[in-house]
Formats: sequence, structure tokens, C-alpha cells
Amino acid sequence: MGSLKARQQITARGVNDTDCLRRDASCQETAELTINLTHHALEANGIKQHYVEVGNGPPVILLHGFPQTWYAWRKQIPVLGKRYHLIIPDLRGYGATAKPATGYDKRTMANDILALMQQRGIERAVIIGHDRGARVATRFAKDHPGAIARLGVLDNIPTRVIFERMDVEIARAHWFFIFNSVPDLPEALITGREEIWLRFIFQSWIYDPEVLTPEDIAVYVRSYRQHGALRGALEDYRAARIDVAQDQQDQHIKIACPTLVLPGTEFEAGGRMWDFEAVWREMATDLRFAPIEQCGHLPQEERPEQVNPVLLDFLAGWEG
Repeated sequence: MGSLKARQQITARGVNDTDCLRRDASCQETAELTINLTHHALEANGIKQHYVEVGNGPPVILLHGFPQTWYAWRKQIPVLGKRYHLIIPDLRGYGATAKPATGYDKRTMANDILALMQQRGIERAVIIGHDRGARVATRFAKDHPGAIARLGVLDNIPTRVIFERMDVEIARAHWFFIFNSVPDLPEALITGREEIWLRFIFQSWIYDPEVLTPEDIAVYVRSYRQHGALRGALEDYRAARIDVAQDQQDQHIKIACPTLVLPGTEFEAGGRMWDFEAVWREMATDLRFAPIEQCGHLPQEERPEQVNPVLLDFLAGWEG
């Protein structure tokens, strides 16, 4: 087990007062809940991994996307943490996890999660990922089907699909795939301007421009001002050629475990461009489709009042 780094409390109210004001009366229970979480670090798959742990019960692993960290799941922690044992890592290259020069292909990153599970004595878990984390979770489901009970995918179109169907319109909407893949230049342009860069990304990707508070933005800014943080996240994108090759090798094999696909409907490079249900029916045999209206690319941060009940329903019956 990893060494305890810190302990803190999260309250739904403390995270974002405005969100709670928007929710229905059922949110009031969540708003009053205070839950303890612990930060850990351990060596797994050859790197130091940071993760947050909350709750008891059947294991559920939450994997964040770009340009986020574990903090992206803060609005799920008070709800899911009441019923499940949550493991919420920073992915390789992100947050407080190590940022090595290599290993950003999704097979290696999925092996990071498998090694983390093994270190913690977890043989099988539900894995829910958003964006880049969904890519890791999808590769995990392909490579380690016996270790995953259910797969959750939040607002993600597989990299293989994006590049196989690439045209001018798709390239324009997915400009960040191309920009982030350029060696060295993004780091040179963004360093010292992390807040400008992050605000542009978030404001472009979310439906409600007020949903992320200045405090939320500050958390992500601090993360990207760490040495190596930009390079780590960008290397995630620079592994695209390897990721596509891996995905093409087993694209004929469908994911067998129950799979939840939960997109926002209003992201330019997501719900407004792609038929998520059609894409994922080619990927998984047991699919549940739950689009979130008036939502951009960050469903769990933008619309927790809609996302959390869907996740709880999807997790119902999971006993570990």
C-alpha cells in the first residue's frame, strides 16, 4: 500500500456553491455531506503514481482526462464515495504522478492502472474514464478483460476513429490533437502562460462558461506550473500513432463487459460532430447510452446533478 501523503475533506458545498444552487432538492443531502479522502503515492509499473482514495465497498477507479487531474472527479466523490471504494489516480504525466520521457501509449498507461490495482490487492474493478482517461480505460478493457467488471466512457471518441475519418472539418475541431503533437513548440508557447492556455481550453469546451470557478481554474494552473507537467500531458497526445496502431490490431474484438457511454451534446468536437452511439456500438457488445443535454466536453464537472445518478444506476449491483 502506498504511503499516506495527505488527508483532506471535500464537501459538495465547498466545491462549488453555484452548482448546488442549480440542483434539485435531492442535492441537499449531497451538499451537506463531508467525506474524508486520502492522498497516496506508490511505485507501480516503474513509476511513482499518485492517487486519491475514498470510501469503502466495491472498487471503482475513476480516470481523468486532459487537461485535468484527479480533481476533475471532485463532484462525484461525495456521492460515489458513500457506496464504493474509489481509487482516483493522476495518470502518467499528469498531476502529482511521475512524468517520464516515455510510456504514454495507452497500453502502457493501462498497465499503470493494472499495476496500481495489483499493488492495492484489487483483482477486478469498475473503471470509468473521461477523455484521455477513457482511452486508457478502453485499452484496459481490451488488454485485461478479466480485471474490469464494467467500463464507463465519458465524452470520448476513440483515437483510431478520429484519425481514420480525419478530414478538414474534423481536423479543425480537433486542432488540439495536432497542436499538442508538435514536438517542443507547445511547451515553448505555453510556459509562463498556463492560465491563459487553460482558460482558453476550458471556455472552448464547456457549455456554461461559469461552471468552473476561479478556484477550480487555479487548481489546474498550479498543476501545470509544475516542472515537466506540460510535457507529460502533451506526450499523451504525441503517442497517437502508437495508440492508433494498437487499436487497429484488435478493432475486430468488441468489449464484452457492460459499457456506459455518456457524452455531452454540445461539444464541437464531440456531441455536435460525432454519433457517439453508432461509434460505440461498433466497439462494445453491451452498451448503455446516456447523453447529457446542454453539456460540453466535461460532463462530470459541468452537470454532476445529471451525471451522478447515471453513474449510480450503472454501478448498481456491483458487489466487487
